[in-house]
Amino acid sequence: MDLQISGKTALVAGSSRGIGRAIAEALLAEGCRVCLTGRDGDSLEAAREALARAHGAGRLHAIAGDFTGAAVIESAFREVIERWGGIDILVANLGTGSGKPGWQQDEAEWERLFRLNFFGSVRLAQAAIPHLKGRGGSILFVSSIVGVEATPAPLPYSAAKAALLNYSKNLSRIVAPDGIRVNSIAPGNILFPGGSWEKHLANRREAVEQYIAAEVPEKRFGAPEEIASLAAYLCSPVSGFATGGCYIMDGGQTRRI
Repeated sequence: MDLQISGKTALVAGSSRGIGRAIAEALLAEGCRVCLTGRDGDSLEAAREALARAHGAGRLHAIAGDFTGAAVIESAFREVIERWGGIDILVANLGTGSGKPGWQQDEAEWERLFRLNFFGSVRLAQAAIPHLKGRGGSILFVSSIVGVEATPAPLPYSAAKAALLNYSKNLSRIVAPDGIRVNSIAPGNILFPGGSWEKHLANRREAVEQYIAAEVPEKRFGAPEEIASLAAYLCSPVSGFATGGCYIMDGGQTRRI
């Protein structure tokens, strides 16, 4: 299927590895120009080099920095627009589920996980919207199933991802008259090198495998490429009537309708 996004420009925040990198590659495969971002310069450059070998360097750019901060975000958008003349797609793949268990979380932990999992994505959207107007622009937030259903995840992380889904839904109604679509994906348990599930498997493989077998009807982890295929579709005009949606991709784990 031709997704009709060849020649479009995308900024994929959090794309040095895992889901974000897979989304960047899916967009490159469809002919997009893609700006990669990440906090670690070395891993970001490794991703850029690998993707350049597969898709050519001309449609790739990389910007290292903490994309939860407004100054870094504004600078990145200026750089991308100066380089390619505009932006059509924003993918906000920011956050971490690393946190403390239990209900007794201090204020600093709540603030940390909301900054990483909510406010960074909001700032990205606010910076992108003026540039997406009139271009048939698309915003895609990467949330998590922890935002739609009770799980063992840390409370501040779950609450931040739920807030992101609510923000996405409401934002979609506000910017629809400007021709901008807003959607979100809520992935389940995705396994990739350097990710949290790889670490959990290394530390307690038997318990993790039992959990996946009991909780996921497909009895397996998902792959970043599976999320990326859906992401590329949602970012494209082929899905033009889709806005305000939360698309769960979790092997059947969640029980909500």
